[in-house]
Amino acid sequence: MAVFLLDKPLFLHILTQLRDAKTDQIMFRKGMVRLGRLIGYEIANHLDFDIVKVVTPLGVEAKGVVIRDLDNIMIVNVLRAATPLVEGLLKAFPAAKQGVVAASRKEVESSSPPTEMEVQITYMKFPRISRDDIAIIADPMIATASTMMKILDMISQLRPKRMIIASVIASEYGITKIRNKYPDVDIFTVSIDPEINNRGYIVPGLGDAGDRSFG
Repeated sequence: MAVFLLDKPLFLHILTQLRDAKTDQIMFRKGMVRLGRLIGYEIANHLDFDIVKVVTPLGVEAKGVVIRDLDNIMIVNVLRAATPLVEGLLKAFPAAKQGVVAASRKEVESSSPPTEMEVQITYMKFPRISRDDIAIIADPMIATASTMMKILDMISQLRPKRMIIASVIASEYGITKIRNKYPDVDIFTVSIDPEINNRGYIVPGLGDAGDRSFG
């Protein structure tokens, strides 16, 4: 498992806007879309490719690259928070198939940060995928990873070639939890935040991504 920390200035610039409590719903959603596109491009840079030769209009042979997995992508949208993130990912992977998972977690305030949250899956739908396909699970926030673990359990049964997580912020705890069970899953995230509070929110985080995107 590799963790790709996307902490270049443009990523962090957009993340800073998302973290700001003054950022309104429209700008928050637009920021998520922008990050989705950028994260998608970074994922594409880590897909399998072939070296090929083409002939230019000048009749000259040139060496080039073909990313062979661009047409073998399935993006899983964890409703509803991931919808703007997926919109951006689709700009990087326009041929992608899509799956959806409607998941909600039961939020309760406890005396200490939770290590597990109760998650209810109310709907899921995946397209038919082959062992050549790559599953990208999009979820902007990975706190206790309770939701992500359930989704990985489901996706792993479909036996894709590779599973990748696209997130904006992940907690240190959540990453460790995923790594322990799914050592082959790659995580792309813009920030790794250190804490989870008593309600299961990442700190400093950016609040509830779904509520901030859609009200």
